[in-house]
Amino acid sequence: MSDDFNMSMRKFLKQVGVTSQQAIEEALRKSGGDQGKTYNARVVLKIEELDLEHVVTGEIKG
Repeated sequence: MSDDFNMSMRKFLKQVGVTSQQAIEEALRKSGGDQGKTYNARVVLKIEELDLEHVVTGEIKG
């Protein structure tokens, strides 16, 4: 893979991580989030041109 590809992919993944964290924190504040509660999370990454659908699941503890 080229350096340009790697840099653009890292930039995209950083943006996904930062904006996702902000969205989760905002949703938790708005809901009056419960300390100690566990939230099930699911992320779907799709790249139509590559026929890619990648799913990541996990838990986030409040």
